[in-house]
Amino acid sequence: MDVEALKSELTYKAVRSSGSGGQNVNKVATKVVLYFNLEASEQFTDEEKVRLVDFFQNRLNKQGVLILDSSESRSQFRNKALVTQKFLDLIVEGLKEEKERKSTKVPKAVKRKRLDSKRKNAEKKANRKPPKID
Repeated sequence: MDVEALKSELTYKAVRSSGSGGQNVNKVATKVVLYFNLEASEQFTDEEKVRLVDFFQNRLNKQGVLILDSSESRSQFRNKALVTQKFLDLIVEGLKEEKERKSTKVPKAVKRKRLDSKRKNAEKKANRKPPKID
């Protein structure tokens, strides 16, 4: 994956942010919104796109555009760096292949312990009953 080529496909928009900053919030657009059109991207194969669409299924809009934002910092430059890093981390996570689970047997000691506890519980309950006198 070519990070620089991928970054060139990103679109940024600066908007006014809420939160800390006092009067600065009302004057300066520090919140950064990142837009990435996954469908039009040339950096991924069709298989990778399918995997990413599945990974981003709740984050993509109807046009197949991923929208992320950052307003953590009071600096527009810092927010742009943060949202770009967040995007790259999500892409790496989305392309990661899950390992296939290997099923294992239940250990004999675990089975034995379960049966012992069942037997003890049964004996405990049996001792609560009044004895049978014939």
